[in-house]
Amino acid sequence: MDKLAIDPTLSTIQLSDVFALALHHRFQWEEAQQSYVILFPEGMVKLHGGAGEVIKRVDGKASVGDIVSELKAAFPDATTIETDVIGMFDMAYGKAWLRKV
Repeated sequence: MDKLAIDPTLSTIQLSDVFALALHHRFQWEEAQQSYVILFPEGMVKLHGGAGEVIKRVDGKASVGDIVSELKAAFPDATTIETDVIGMFDMAYGKAWLRKV
């Protein structure tokens, strides 16, 4: 996972929070970009590094803590994974790519 420059102590994201993609947003693998993307009426966001791994687990049912646990199991050598995942949620929620459910 890429290191995000977000201080987790300033985050409003809780491990119990549950998110879904924002309305009118679609997540998919984009072959031409060779990466996951989020598509929305105003454009497209190419997700780099582990961002796609986080967003592909956002289903409106799994909590942030569930996603952190799943990613810890999938990437056991990533020592800062919880901080990185919370940072990704902070950014994605702040940019209105996600909504709390």
